[in-house]
Amino acid sequence: MALVPCQVLRAAILLSYCSILCNYKAIDMPAHQTYGGSWKFLTFIDLVIQAVFFGICVLTDLSSLLTKGNDSQEQERQLKKLISLRDWVMAVLAFPVGVFVVAMFWSIYIYDRELVYPKLLDNFIPAWLNHGMHTTVLPFVLIEMRTTHHQYPSRSCGLAAVCTFAVGYILWVCWIHHVTGVWVYPLLEHLSPGVKIIFFAAVTVIINILYLVGEVLNNYIWDTQK
Repeated sequence: MALVPCQVLRAAILLSYCSILCNYKAIDMPAHQTYGGSWKFLTFIDLVIQAVFFGICVLTDLSSLLTKGNDSQEQERQLKKLISLRDWVMAVLAFPVGVFVVAMFWSIYIYDRELVYPKLLDNFIPAWLNHGMHTTVLPFVLIEMRTTHHQYPSRSCGLAAVCTFAVGYILWVCWIHHVTGVWVYPLLEHLSPGVKIIFFAAVTVIINILYLVGEVLNNYIWDTQK
């Protein structure tokens, strides 16, 4: 795909995430007023990650256009740093967290929506916004992977970063329960302490597997291109 269409595509995706975030934050839900606010939900954290990632993509595209034909080595170094940051966020956060949110949400939703997205939320969140948060993330990140080659970090560093994020979020969820006595997700209310540990461990393993899936998919797409 040509450079300009890619730029337009990324800018459009960034604007869509900004719109989703603004509309979500404008909703007057009781959960937004409790401890942790929107930041206790992985869906919201993922939306912020995706918006930041595509913001970096747009900034990288603009920088690339501005430095095109420019022989400044300093600008080239800065552009390379920006590209490295873009690739790192894609590998460690945007792809594994985005795919995890979509897969986990819809798997549990199909089994029993009350465990993850109670019917009461339909009174606050319109269907289009729900899909913006839990569906379009996947095609957007796959489009980005298909249109741009991303250099993954070393596997050990990448997995360490993914584990840090997963464990950090799990500890955050446990801390919220410690403070409020309420689990962020209704599903956790139905699990015994031992099963919760197994569940949290499984979540960490799954998100690490998704990191590896992203790495393999990225290499497959661009090795085939070559």
